[in-house]
Amino acid sequence: MAYLMAQRYGKENSILFFTDTLWEHEDNYRFMYDVATYIGLEVTRRVDGRTPEEVFEETRFLGNSRLAKCSSQLKVRQTVIFIEELRSEGYEPILYFGIGPHEKHRKESLAQLYSHQALEPVETRFPLIDLNLSDSDIKSIIENEWKIELPLMYKMGFSHANCGGRCVRGGFNHYRHLYLTWPDEYRKQEECSRSRYLAVV
Repeated sequence: MAYLMAQRYGKENSILFFTDTLWEHEDNYRFMYDVATYIGLEVTRRVDGRTPEEVFEETRFLGNSRLAKCSSQLKVRQTVIFIEELRSEGYEPILYFGIGPHEKHRKESLAQLYSHQALEPVETRFPLIDLNLSDSDIKSIIENEWKIELPLMYKMGFSHANCGGRCVRGGFNHYRHLYLTWPDEYRKQEECSRSRYLAVV
């Protein structure tokens, strides 16, 4: 998605924006910077300073597959702050999302979200959906043409690499895979979730 954006509008008109939850697997950072270098753009990183666990504790709300305050606090809020900073400098940003055809159901909700979160609605675009580019197509291009190694978590069989395998929106099958593949990480997440639940209840 970032490559397509930069090719169409020029690197001088493009920003790679990264909201860091501080929970990402270390190899995700390696991958992100490898791709950024290939495209020829720097990464603009914003960080709230809290982890998802700290957000859950502060809001007294246990993140789950239907609602995760970590996303709204650590990602959406930081994005909106950045959007308003750009607007104050005279720009009108457009948000590009790298979700593919298999996540088409998310398109409308993301468009709705950013039409209400900022002071004025923000335009959203989804080039991978528009071009019907599948995950396998994109991974093949990155690995075989760009010669960039995919994030380790994909090689471990995860369907996504969000939050180092601890994404609370992952669902049952995701956590089953985490348990079977990465039991130490699963146990750490289980212990944290149990302590939060006991504290809140």
